[in-house]
Amino acid sequence: MTSAWKIYLLAIVSFLVGTSEYIVSGILDKIADSLGITITAAGQLITIFSLVYAIMTPVLMALTARVERRKLLVYSLGIFVIANILSFVLPGYVPFVIARVVMAIGAGMVVVTALGISAEIAPPGKQASSIATVIMGFTASLIIGVPLGRVVAAAFGWKSVFGLIAILGVISMFILNKTVPKIKGDAPVPLLQQFALLKKPKVALGLAITFFWLGGYSVAYTYLSPYLLNVSGLSEKWISPALFAFGIASLIGSKLGGFSTDRWGVSLTLSGGMLLHIVALIVLTFTHAAASVIPVFIILVIWSLAAWSSGPTQQYNLVQLEPGSSGVMLGLNQSMMQLAMAAGAGIGGIAIEKISLSSTAWIGAAGVAIAMVVSFVLFRFRKQGSTITQKVEQSTGMKQ
Repeated sequence: MTSAWKIYLLAIVSFLVGTSEYIVSGILDKIADSLGITITAAGQLITIFSLVYAIMTPVLMALTARVERRKLLVYSLGIFVIANILSFVLPGYVPFVIARVVMAIGAGMVVVTALGISAEIAPPGKQASSIATVIMGFTASLIIGVPLGRVVAAAFGWKSVFGLIAILGVISMFILNKTVPKIKGDAPVPLLQQFALLKKPKVALGLAITFFWLGGYSVAYTYLSPYLLNVSGLSEKWISPALFAFGIASLIGSKLGGFSTDRWGVSLTLSGGMLLHIVALIVLTFTHAAASVIPVFIILVIWSLAAWSSGPTQQYNLVQLEPGSSGVMLGLNQSMMQLAMAAGAGIGGIAIEKISLSSTAWIGAAGVAIAMVVSFVLFRFRKQGSTITQKVEQSTGMKQ
């Protein structure tokens, strides 16, 4: 089997992990009805998953740094599979929460290990594109996994989704164990050394952009299915197509974000994307499907395009901040993304309880607006730093 096919297998595993994380948003109303809990309580399943993922992944990866990579991938995938089996067979809310905790532990290790393996087995000069392929598997879970999961849940019950993921996970374990070569572990980077970067103002500002941008997105996205049903007025038959359209737009948005960053730079792409993100969420609150579903679909597509255009741009922005520590920066960003998802889901739940379901779009827009302000501060900070550096170099040249 060629290295390209092995990387596609890693992307499929990434797809399964992404589906297990995002599917809850797509079937939130069904989970709440089945378990006899509120939408808010169901939404906290995403908060719990994201918190465990964010906190435990860097710790566990540091502890297992020396473990052979194929073995670590298969074992982590085994933990993930067990969690999905527990989600399928155990009754009640609390057991499902426990299963989600275990699932997040396995998921984080699977994704980080898969990304590392993809870079190791990639042909020379293809490391970046190989990593991008694995990340695309995660993105594809939004495009295919969430709407397909909604269809499966409607036909066979929401628990069947996790049963199906478990079966596919077991098959993946056997295939990966046979096809992925043995790869030595790395010398561990101490957690304190990783977190030392947070003391730098530009790094703190950069990660704050991720937190508020994705947190604002998560406030609204976590409760998207009930929002579309109860606020936008879509009927059940339109929910899966709406989620599918949202997912397709997310893929196009990622591509547009990368193209725009190369063409027009980070600041213009990031600012423009977040501004459109804010506008889309606000307009969504005034859009109803009473006469036609088309306006709702159009706003969803614009929202997804804008939101996901910021993803590759922000990752590139963070790498530029600390080029010599790009791996650590991207790892910190992964944790920050999950913390943002957790915070967004939690804040959205509180908003639904205290205000209304429709308020999630407004609060989400406010979060993105804060991210936009932080980005302006960072760009000004970097510009000033660049000016000072140029003056020092000019002064040094004159003295010589």
